[in-house]
Amino acid sequence: MSHPVYKTDKSLELFKRALKVLPAGIPGHLGPVESQFIPTRAFPFYADRVKDSYFWDIDGNRYIDYMCAYGPNVLGYNNPVVEAAAAAQREKGDCMALPGRVQVELAELLVDTIEIADWAYFMKNGNDATSFAVMMARAATGRNKIIRIEGGYHGVAAWTQAAGRPGVTDADVGHNIILPWNDVAAFERAIAEHGSDIAGFIATPYDHRIFADNQLPAEGYWQKIRQLCTANGIVLIVDDVRCGFRLDLAGSARYFGFKPDLACYCKAIANGYNISTVVGIEALRTAAAHVFYTGSYWSAAVPMAAAVATIKELQRLDGANLMLAKGKALTDGLVSAAARHGLDLKISGAESMWYMRITNDDSLMLQQEFCAECTKRGVFFVSHHNHFINTSLTDDDIRQTLEIADEAFSIVAGRNPQRLNK
Repeated sequence: MSHPVYKTDKSLELFKRALKVLPAGIPGHLGPVESQFIPTRAFPFYADRVKDSYFWDIDGNRYIDYMCAYGPNVLGYNNPVVEAAAAAQREKGDCMALPGRVQVELAELLVDTIEIADWAYFMKNGNDATSFAVMMARAATGRNKIIRIEGGYHGVAAWTQAAGRPGVTDADVGHNIILPWNDVAAFERAIAEHGSDIAGFIATPYDHRIFADNQLPAEGYWQKIRQLCTANGIVLIVDDVRCGFRLDLAGSARYFGFKPDLACYCKAIANGYNISTVVGIEALRTAAAHVFYTGSYWSAAVPMAAAVATIKELQRLDGANLMLAKGKALTDGLVSAAARHGLDLKISGAESMWYMRITNDDSLMLQQEFCAECTKRGVFFVSHHNHFINTSLTDDDIRQTLEIADEAFSIVAGRNPQRLNK
């Protein structure tokens, strides 16, 4: 079955207008300058509306969206339960001179839901959360250095980037210790060299960097890291911003069998409403209270009401396990479809937030071609980022995705016969 190829002329026209008034046309990771949209002519640049697992671009094309707004869409766009809760709170008030009672209700729900949470602190985006966690580690320990994983992503503040990038100085990153993922021996060497000045270790629950196969923790990795942190007074921080609630509602750390001191959440916490949180253990409550960290909109009540509704819906649906199951059905089907055309598709990471790569060559060219051909036919894949499942994805969505993927694999294989046996 052949699927029509979309046209995105209106997106291109609007982008040309944007270039005159916005840096790079579309600033940040959603634009073609910093994006996974390769080649750019295959992708839309602007969305018009959303519902469930779909978005429509400004040319009127509908896409099954496997980026889920880069993670926040966990229940389906415009989920009626979440929207009703947000609307009811909006009628009462959102950004007010004082916080609403929903702030306490959300904190109580998070403490009841996330295994390690004795308290919660709210902010607006993932970078807010990771930066606050690092500040708390330093406040609690009186130390300076932070261990990070090579290639790990924790936001865009200067401390999260590399020296030499525009606007980033050596001083911004001078206290970072960069180690390989899954390397306990390297962690032990860092402690031997800097132990008395290491405040914290921050990492994602598994290694889900871009441009590379995702790697789950090695057997016993997190348990050994937990022991080393405890023995050396190092605050263990899990950055659960991206995969939080897609592995285990009690925290991705529980999924992998360990307990951090702090955990950072954002993406899926409120199904697209703007809020993030750090939760932590009792021993760090005083540090959390003493670090000065706030913002004009951080107590806004509507996102908090949306978060309460989102978490309760995820509990009702057993959302994490549901998304893992849907992801497995999809990724198993993608692997089989690729094999029918002589292509080896490697799936890595968790099925609810998977990374995929055609391994027949190492250039990512085949992967880029495949994602482009899918997107041009209504399945929104990007080439070097992990993808996301949400609970509204239907069996028909998966079936249609696999039909379009089969067609795209056929096109890629026919266009690149010389690469299939490499």
